[in-house]
Amino acid sequence: MSHWQPNAAIATLAARAALYQEIREFFTNHGVLEVETPLLCSSGITDPAIEPLIVESGDSVTQPRYLQTSPEYAMKRLLAAGSGPIYQIARAFRDGEAGRRHNPEFTLLEWYQPGFDHHQLMAQVADLVGTVLSRSGYEKLSYRQVFLEMLDLDPFTCETAELEARVRAITDPGDLRGNRDCWLNLLLTHEIEPSLGGRGMVFVYDYPASQAALARLDTVDGVDLARRFELYVDGLELANGYFELTDAGEQRSRFERDNEQRRIDGAALRPLDEKLLAAMAVGIPDCSGVALGLDRLLMLREGLEDIGQTLSFSWGRC
Repeated sequence: MSHWQPNAAIATLAARAALYQEIREFFTNHGVLEVETPLLCSSGITDPAIEPLIVESGDSVTQPRYLQTSPEYAMKRLLAAGSGPIYQIARAFRDGEAGRRHNPEFTLLEWYQPGFDHHQLMAQVADLVGTVLSRSGYEKLSYRQVFLEMLDLDPFTCETAELEARVRAITDPGDLRGNRDCWLNLLLTHEIEPSLGGRGMVFVYDYPASQAALARLDTVDGVDLARRFELYVDGLELANGYFELTDAGEQRSRFERDNEQRRIDGAALRPLDEKLLAAMAVGIPDCSGVALGLDRLLMLREGLEDIGQTLSFSWGRC
Protein backbone atom coordinates (compact mmCIF):
# COMPACT_ATOMS: atom_id res chain seq x y z
CA MET A 1 0.00 0.00 0.00
CA SER A 2 1.45 3.38 -1.02
CA HIS A 3 -0.05 5.46 1.82
CA TRP A 4 -0.48 8.41 -0.52
CA GLN A 5 -3.35 9.82 1.53
CA PRO A 6 -2.73 12.69 3.99
CA ASN A 7 -2.60 12.00 7.70
CA ALA A 8 -4.63 15.04 8.72
CA ALA A 9 -8.28 15.53 7.91
CA ILE A 10 -8.92 18.43 5.55
CA ALA A 11 -10.81 20.15 8.39
CA THR A 12 -7.65 19.94 10.51
CA LEU A 13 -5.59 21.53 7.75
CA ALA A 14 -8.12 24.37 7.71
CA ALA A 15 -7.84 24.62 11.50
CA ARG A 16 -4.04 24.95 11.16
CA ALA A 17 -4.46 27.79 8.67
CA ALA A 18 -6.88 29.54 11.03
CA LEU A 19 -4.44 29.08 13.92
CA TYR A 20 -1.61 30.69 11.95
CA GLN A 21 -3.86 33.61 11.06
CA GLU A 22 -4.72 34.17 14.73
CA ILE A 23 -1.05 34.02 15.70
CA ARG A 24 -0.12 36.58 13.07
CA GLU A 25 -2.92 38.88 14.21
CA PHE A 26 -1.73 38.54 17.81
CA PHE A 27 1.82 39.58 16.96
CA THR A 28 0.69 42.39 14.65
CA ASN A 29 -1.33 43.78 17.54
CA HIS A 30 1.72 43.50 19.83
CA GLY A 31 4.12 45.16 17.39
CA VAL A 32 6.26 42.05 16.81
CA LEU A 33 7.85 41.67 13.36
CA GLU A 34 7.52 38.39 11.45
CA VAL A 35 10.86 37.19 10.04
CA GLU A 36 12.18 34.23 8.09
CA THR A 37 15.61 32.61 8.45
CA PRO A 38 17.39 29.73 6.63
CA LEU A 39 16.64 26.11 7.42
CA LEU A 40 19.97 24.75 6.15
CA CYS A 41 23.08 26.24 7.79
CA SER A 42 26.81 25.60 8.09
CA SER A 43 26.54 24.80 11.80
CA GLY A 44 23.93 23.40 14.12
CA ILE A 45 23.24 22.78 17.76
CA THR A 46 25.91 21.32 20.07
CA ASP A 47 23.48 20.10 22.75
CA PRO A 48 24.35 16.44 23.47
CA ALA A 49 20.66 15.57 23.91
CA ILE A 50 19.56 16.82 20.48
CA GLU A 51 20.68 15.43 17.13
CA PRO A 52 20.28 17.35 13.87
CA LEU A 53 19.60 16.02 10.41
CA ILE A 54 22.56 16.69 8.10
CA VAL A 55 22.90 17.20 4.33
CA GLU A 56 26.35 16.07 3.27
CA SER A 57 26.41 16.05 -0.54
CA GLY A 58 25.30 18.15 -3.47
CA ASP A 59 26.75 20.59 -5.97
CA SER A 60 26.24 23.50 -3.55
CA VAL A 61 27.25 21.56 -0.43
CA THR A 62 31.03 21.75 -0.06
CA GLN A 63 30.80 20.96 3.66
CA PRO A 64 28.03 19.42 5.77
CA ARG A 65 24.93 21.57 6.21
CA TYR A 66 22.64 21.21 9.20
CA LEU A 67 18.86 21.32 9.08
CA GLN A 68 18.03 23.59 11.98
CA THR A 69 16.58 22.16 15.18
CA SER A 70 15.34 25.68 15.97
CA PRO A 71 15.65 29.10 14.26
CA GLU A 72 17.14 30.49 17.49
CA TYR A 73 20.70 31.21 16.38
CA ALA A 74 19.76 33.08 13.22
CA MET A 75 17.07 35.06 15.02
CA LYS A 76 19.58 36.17 17.65
CA ARG A 77 21.78 37.46 14.84
CA LEU A 78 18.82 39.58 13.72
CA LEU A 79 18.41 40.87 17.28
CA ALA A 80 22.07 41.91 17.28
CA ALA A 81 21.45 43.75 14.01
CA GLY A 82 18.70 45.82 15.65
CA SER A 83 15.54 44.02 14.55
CA GLY A 84 13.61 44.69 17.75
CA PRO A 85 10.93 42.17 18.80
CA ILE A 86 10.59 39.36 16.24
CA TYR A 87 8.77 36.07 15.70
CA GLN A 88 8.87 33.23 13.19
CA ILE A 89 6.72 30.27 12.24
CA ALA A 90 9.44 27.84 11.20
CA ARG A 91 9.97 24.24 10.20
CA ALA A 92 12.46 22.48 12.44
CA PHE A 93 14.15 19.07 12.34
CA ARG A 94 15.44 16.68 15.00
CA ASP A 95 16.79 13.22 14.31
CA GLY A 96 15.45 10.24 16.25
CA GLU A 97 12.34 11.97 17.57
CA ALA A 98 9.24 10.14 16.36
CA GLY A 99 6.13 9.01 18.22
CA ARG A 100 2.70 10.09 19.39
CA ARG A 101 4.00 13.54 20.37
CA HIS A 102 7.04 13.84 18.09
CA ASN A 103 7.80 13.98 14.37
CA PRO A 104 11.35 14.49 13.03
CA GLU A 105 10.05 17.45 11.00
CA PHE A 106 7.80 19.79 12.95
CA THR A 107 6.68 23.42 13.25
CA LEU A 108 7.89 25.87 15.88
CA LEU A 109 6.65 29.31 16.78
CA GLU A 110 9.67 31.16 18.13
CA TRP A 111 9.77 34.76 19.33
CA TYR A 112 12.01 37.22 21.16
CA GLN A 113 11.09 40.24 23.23
CA PRO A 114 13.88 42.72 24.01
CA GLY A 115 13.48 44.23 27.47
CA PHE A 116 11.49 41.27 28.82
CA ASP A 117 12.63 38.93 31.58
CA HIS A 118 11.30 35.38 31.62
CA HIS A 119 8.37 36.26 33.88
CA GLN A 120 7.18 38.98 31.51
CA LEU A 121 7.47 36.59 28.58
CA MET A 122 5.51 33.91 30.48
CA ALA A 123 2.64 36.39 30.76
CA GLN A 124 2.72 37.02 27.00
CA VAL A 125 2.90 33.29 26.23
CA ALA A 126 -0.14 32.74 28.49
CA ASP A 127 -1.96 35.55 26.66
CA LEU A 128 -1.32 33.98 23.25
CA VAL A 129 -2.04 30.39 24.27
CA GLY A 130 -5.11 31.42 26.23
CA THR A 131 -6.40 33.33 23.21
CA VAL A 132 -6.02 30.48 20.70
CA LEU A 133 -7.28 27.81 23.13
CA SER A 134 -10.08 29.98 24.55
CA ARG A 135 -8.77 29.56 28.09
CA SER A 136 -8.04 31.89 30.94
CA GLY A 137 -5.84 31.67 34.01
CA TYR A 138 -2.53 29.93 34.59
CA GLU A 139 -0.22 28.76 37.35
CA LYS A 140 3.44 29.54 37.87
CA LEU A 141 5.48 27.09 39.93
CA SER A 142 9.22 27.07 40.43
CA TYR A 143 11.11 23.89 39.57
CA ARG A 144 11.93 23.49 43.25
CA GLN A 145 8.31 24.00 44.21
CA VAL A 146 6.93 21.28 41.92
CA PHE A 147 9.44 18.73 43.22
CA LEU A 148 8.71 19.61 46.85
CA GLU A 149 4.92 19.65 46.43
CA MET A 150 4.58 16.57 44.23
CA LEU A 151 7.50 14.36 45.26
CA ASP A 152 8.57 15.76 48.65
CA LEU A 153 12.10 16.05 47.22
CA ASP A 154 14.31 19.12 47.02
CA PRO A 155 15.93 18.84 43.57
CA PHE A 156 18.78 21.14 44.59
CA THR A 157 19.86 19.49 47.85
CA CYS A 158 18.84 15.81 47.85
CA GLU A 159 21.48 13.19 47.10
CA THR A 160 21.79 11.83 43.58
CA ALA A 161 21.37 8.30 44.95
CA GLU A 162 18.01 9.30 46.41
CA LEU A 163 16.86 10.57 43.02
CA GLU A 164 17.95 7.35 41.34
CA ALA A 165 16.18 5.25 43.97
CA ARG A 166 12.96 7.20 43.44
CA VAL A 167 13.17 6.65 39.69
CA ARG A 168 13.78 2.93 40.09
CA ALA A 169 10.76 2.72 42.41
CA ILE A 170 8.43 3.90 39.65
CA THR A 171 10.03 2.59 36.43
CA ASP A 172 12.73 0.24 35.22
CA PRO A 173 15.58 2.15 33.56
CA GLY A 174 17.57 -1.08 33.22
CA ASP A 175 21.31 -0.69 33.61
CA LEU A 176 21.18 3.06 32.94
CA ARG A 177 24.00 4.87 34.71
CA GLY A 178 22.62 8.38 34.67
CA ASN A 179 23.90 11.61 36.15
CA ARG A 180 21.90 13.89 38.41
CA ASP A 181 20.08 15.64 35.57
CA CYS A 182 19.15 12.31 34.02
CA TRP A 183 17.33 11.22 37.18
CA LEU A 184 15.70 14.63 37.62
CA ASN A 185 14.41 14.52 34.04
CA LEU A 186 13.00 11.03 34.49
CA LEU A 187 11.17 12.12 37.65
CA LEU A 188 9.84 15.14 35.79
CA THR A 189 8.51 13.08 32.86
CA HIS A 190 7.27 10.04 34.84
CA GLU A 191 5.81 11.62 37.97
CA ILE A 192 5.43 15.36 37.69
CA GLU A 193 4.16 15.82 34.13
CA PRO A 194 1.27 13.31 34.57
CA SER A 195 0.27 15.18 37.73
CA LEU A 196 -0.13 18.38 35.74
CA GLY A 197 -2.76 16.84 33.48
CA GLY A 198 -5.79 18.41 35.12
CA ARG A 199 -4.32 21.80 35.95
CA GLY A 200 -4.64 23.70 32.68
CA MET A 201 -1.79 26.05 31.82
CA VAL A 202 1.17 25.61 34.18
CA PHE A 203 4.56 27.30 33.90
CA VAL A 204 7.54 25.66 35.61
CA TYR A 205 10.46 28.06 35.96
CA ASP A 206 13.98 28.53 37.37
CA TYR A 207 15.63 25.20 36.56
CA PRO A 208 18.94 23.85 37.92
CA ALA A 209 21.95 25.70 36.51
CA SER A 210 23.14 22.44 34.91
CA GLN A 211 20.05 22.62 32.66
CA ALA A 212 20.56 26.22 31.56
CA ALA A 213 21.13 25.54 27.83
CA LEU A 214 21.08 29.13 26.48
CA ALA A 215 19.55 30.79 29.56
CA ARG A 216 21.33 33.18 31.89
CA LEU A 217 22.19 32.13 35.44
CA ASP A 218 21.49 33.73 38.81
CA THR A 219 22.20 32.73 42.39
CA VAL A 220 19.27 32.90 44.82
CA ASP A 221 19.57 31.84 48.47
CA GLY A 222 22.84 30.10 47.69
CA VAL A 223 21.35 28.08 44.80
CA ASP A 224 22.46 28.55 41.17
CA LEU A 225 19.40 28.84 38.93
CA ALA A 226 18.84 28.85 35.19
CA ARG A 227 16.36 31.56 34.26
CA ARG A 228 14.26 29.42 31.96
CA PHE A 229 10.72 28.10 31.89
CA GLU A 230 8.56 25.43 30.33
CA LEU A 231 4.83 25.60 29.70
CA TYR A 232 2.57 22.59 30.18
CA VAL A 233 -1.04 22.56 29.06
CA ASP A 234 -3.08 19.67 30.42
CA GLY A 235 0.22 17.92 31.12
CA LEU A 236 1.54 18.31 27.56
CA GLU A 237 4.86 20.14 27.29
CA LEU A 238 4.22 22.99 24.87
CA ALA A 239 6.94 25.64 25.15
CA ASN A 240 10.50 26.22 26.38
CA GLY A 241 11.70 29.75 27.10
CA TYR A 242 14.79 31.56 28.38
CA PHE A 243 15.85 34.86 29.86
CA GLU A 244 18.54 34.80 27.23
CA LEU A 245 22.26 34.54 27.82
CA THR A 246 23.98 37.46 26.06
CA ASP A 247 27.62 36.88 27.07
CA ALA A 248 29.57 35.59 24.04
CA GLY A 249 32.43 34.19 26.15
CA GLU A 250 30.09 32.22 28.38
CA GLN A 251 28.18 30.97 25.35
CA ARG A 252 31.40 29.73 23.73
CA SER A 253 32.31 27.92 26.95
CA ARG A 254 28.93 26.21 27.02
CA PHE A 255 29.27 25.09 23.40
CA GLU A 256 32.73 23.69 24.19
CA ARG A 257 31.39 21.85 27.25
CA ASP A 258 28.66 20.37 25.07
CA ASN A 259 31.26 19.02 22.67
CA GLU A 260 33.31 17.62 25.53
CA GLN A 261 30.23 15.74 26.74
CA ARG A 262 29.67 14.51 23.18
CA ARG A 263 33.25 13.24 23.14
CA ILE A 264 32.69 11.39 26.43
CA ASP A 265 29.44 9.91 25.08
CA GLY A 266 31.15 8.78 21.86
CA ALA A 267 28.97 11.11 19.77
CA ALA A 268 30.07 13.26 16.84
CA LEU A 269 31.44 16.68 17.72
CA ARG A 270 29.61 19.67 16.25
CA PRO A 271 31.06 22.89 14.80
CA LEU A 272 30.45 25.98 16.92
CA ASP A 273 28.23 28.62 15.37
CA GLU A 274 30.87 31.34 14.99
CA LYS A 275 28.38 33.69 13.32
CA LEU A 276 26.15 33.59 16.41
CA LEU A 277 29.13 34.11 18.69
CA ALA A 278 30.27 37.09 16.60
CA ALA A 279 26.79 38.61 16.83
CA MET A 280 26.76 38.11 20.59
CA ALA A 281 30.16 39.78 20.85
CA VAL A 282 28.74 42.84 19.04
CA GLY A 283 25.80 42.77 21.44
CA ILE A 284 22.41 41.12 21.75
CA PRO A 285 19.94 43.21 23.79
CA ASP A 286 18.68 41.91 27.10
CA CYS A 287 15.69 39.82 26.05
CA SER A 288 13.68 36.70 26.60
CA GLY A 289 12.77 34.17 23.95
CA VAL A 290 10.56 31.11 23.65
CA ALA A 291 9.96 28.21 21.27
CA LEU A 292 6.42 26.82 21.17
CA GLY A 293 5.40 23.63 19.36
CA LEU A 294 2.61 24.52 16.95
CA ASP A 295 1.73 20.92 16.07
CA ARG A 296 1.15 20.24 19.76
CA LEU A 297 -0.82 23.45 20.15
CA LEU A 298 -3.04 22.32 17.27
CA MET A 299 -3.45 18.93 18.97
CA LEU A 300 -4.81 20.70 22.05
CA ARG A 301 -7.02 23.04 20.07
CA GLU A 302 -8.60 20.22 18.04
CA GLY A 303 -8.66 17.57 20.79
CA LEU A 304 -6.32 15.20 18.92
CA GLU A 305 -4.27 12.43 20.52
CA ASP A 306 -1.47 11.95 17.99
CA ILE A 307 0.75 14.58 16.40
CA GLY A 308 0.41 12.78 13.07
CA GLN A 309 -3.24 13.80 12.98
CA THR A 310 -2.14 17.45 12.69
CA LEU A 311 0.26 16.89 9.77
CA SER A 312 -0.57 16.79 6.09
CA PHE A 313 1.96 13.98 5.74
CA SER A 314 3.87 12.51 8.68
CA TRP A 315 7.44 11.20 8.49
CA GLY A 316 6.32 7.79 7.24
CA ARG A 317 4.22 9.20 4.39
CA CYS A 318 6.57 11.74 2.85
